[in-house]
Amino acid sequence: MTNSDATPDPLILTLQFEAQTYAFFDDLRRRHFPAALNRIPAHVTLFHHLPGADAAGILETVAARARAEAPPLVSVTGLRFLGRGVAYTLESAGLSAFRGRLARDFAAVLTAQDAQGWRPHVTIQNKVAPGAARALLAEREAAFEPFAFTAPGLVLWRYLGGPWERRATVAFGENR
Repeated sequence: MTNSDATPDPLILTLQFEAQTYAFFDDLRRRHFPAALNRIPAHVTLFHHLPGADAAGILETVAARARAEAPPLVSVTGLRFLGRGVAYTLESAGLSAFRGRLARDFAAVLTAQDAQGWRPHVTIQNKVAPGAARALLAEREAAFEPFAFTAPGLVLWRYLGGPWERRATVAFGENR
C-alpha cells in the first residue's frame, strides 16, 4: 500500500498484447511519451480503478470470465488526437462484449470513468504541447496501415501512485 489512509491501492485491468504488437506500441510510447512521465508500458486499459481491497475477488471474476472466452481479435483502425497526445484506436466486438460483461459484474464498484462508454486505444504520446501532438499525428497517419492482433489475455496491475506493479496475468480460453 502506498496511499496515506491505508486503503489498498486500486487495481487496473489491461489487455495483454502478443509480443510483436507489444514491441510495436511500446517502442512508439518510449520514443514519443515524455520520458520523465512514462512510468508504465504500452497498454489498453479495460478498467482504471477497481477496488484493491477485493483483489482476490476481482481476480477470481476476471479469471472465470477470461477462461471462458476465446482470445479476441483486435483491429487497429486508426489514430486519434488527444489534444496533448496521440493514440491508436482499436475495435473488437468480442473484446467490447467481454468488457461489457465484466462492467456488469463490477457495476457496484466502478468509478464514473470506468462506468462510462469504453473507447479502446493505445496512447503513445500524452502531456505534450498540442502542436507537437498534431505533428506526431500527421506523421503516424501518413504511415498508417490497419492491422490486427489476437490478444492472449489480461493483466491485473496494482496502481502505486504513478508506476504500476504487475499482480497477475490471465489467459483467454483456458477452459474452452
